[in-house]
Amino acid sequence: MPIVPESDPKTPRERYRAQVRDEIKTRAWEQIAGAGASALSLNAIAKQMGMSGPALYRYFANRDELITELIRDAYRGLADRFQAAAKAGAGLPDLARTMRDWALADPHRYFLVYGTPVPGYQAPPDTTLIASEVMAVLLDACEAEGVAEDPFQTHIAEHRFWAGDHSAPPAALHHALVFWTRLHGTLSLELAGHFTGMGFDPAELYAAETRALTTP
Repeated sequence: MPIVPESDPKTPRERYRAQVRDEIKTRAWEQIAGAGASALSLNAIAKQMGMSGPALYRYFANRDELITELIRDAYRGLADRFQAAAKAGAGLPDLARTMRDWALADPHRYFLVYGTPVPGYQAPPDTTLIASEVMAVLLDACEAEGVAEDPFQTHIAEHRFWAGDHSAPPAALHHALVFWTRLHGTLSLELAGHFTGMGFDPAELYAAETRALTTP
């Protein structure tokens, strides 16, 4: 019997709504690239799309709802990349490269989730849950690698709420935090242009930091 392709479960109206929301988000990313997230304007997006402000608000109730959707998409993209890398057997050096590739592909997306908070905006709890998927992959990799003991591990053992229900031992928690903060620090400086004119390749610095964090 011939294979009949599955039909799209969405109605034409639902597909149209999804398309409009995607276009709104595309326009929002363009605004963020030009003036930053704090300058995001739904009315300006509506004008670009030939819509009235009230019409656009049927798709996103306000600026914060749109920012939240962009943050969810950004975290989801990184979480999916990390999880795919983990399934392929990636270790810490591979995860470091994955993170840098993701950040360099769209610096504005990176800064929206890991840069300066948007004034007056408070992210809802579910965005943190998506971000925790990224950390869970990193904790798995750190637990598998193993690290030496350190006095800080006594402290982190009593302050591990950020790790959710992950069972990683204090040594892995410590390693994950150091890995995360040092590489994000290097990435943030590179993407903000602070290495421009210093005469070295930021990729080589990032690779050196990765080696320092993953070499026993």
